[in-house]
Amino acid sequence: MNTEYQKYIPKKAIPFVQFLIDEHHFTLKIVNQRQTKHGDFRKLPNGSYQITVNNNLNKYQFLLTLVHEIAHHVTHQKFGRVQPHGKEWKAIFQHLMLPFLHPEIYPKEILPLLAKYLKNPKASTDADVNLSLVLKENKAENGKSFIFAIPEGMFFVFKDIIYKRGKKRRTRYECLNTKNQKVYLFNQNVEVKKI
Repeated sequence: MNTEYQKYIPKKAIPFVQFLIDEHHFTLKIVNQRQTKHGDFRKLPNGSYQITVNNNLNKYQFLLTLVHEIAHHVTHQKFGRVQPHGKEWKAIFQHLMLPFLHPEIYPKEILPLLAKYLKNPKASTDADVNLSLVLKENKAENGKSFIFAIPEGMFFVFKDIIYKRGKKRRTRYECLNTKNQKVYLFNQNVEVKKI
C-alpha cells in the first residue's frame, strides 16, 4: 500500500483519502512541479489508471487537487467520455469533497471560499483568485511575486517574456508584452519574477 501521500495532506483527511484510493483502484504518483498543471488523471496503455499530483503544493492545495483528479477518474468510470469539467464531473467532485469540508481538515479562513468555489467548480482552482490566494496562504513561490505586488509601470518576467504592468481593471491587470507590444490581462494571483 502506497502511503507516501499521507505526508502531503492534512492528517484528518487520511482516512477519507485512503477510502477513495481503495474504492477506486488507481496508482497515485507524486511528481515534480509542472508549470501548466497541479495534477493529472489518465488511463495507461495497460488499462490501469494513474493520478499524478505535484509535490510542491501545500497540504490544502494537494488535497483539493487529488480529489479533483479522483473525480475525473470516478466520472470516467461512471460515464465514459464526457466533457472533462462538465456537469457530471462537477457533481462528482462536489460529492467527493463533502467529507473534507470540515474545520479539522481545512482552516476556517479557507472553508467559506472553498464552499463557494464548489458551488460551480472550474477546471482550475487558480481561476478563483480569492481561493487560490488563501490556498497559497498569500505567499508567492520563492523568488516570485504576485502580480498585484508589482507596482504599476514596473517590468516583470512571465514565461520568459518581459511585461510592463499596467492599470488594474475590475479584477485583472493590463500588462504589456514587450516582445509583441500587445496588452494581456493577468489575474491578480499570477506569480511572476520581478526585474
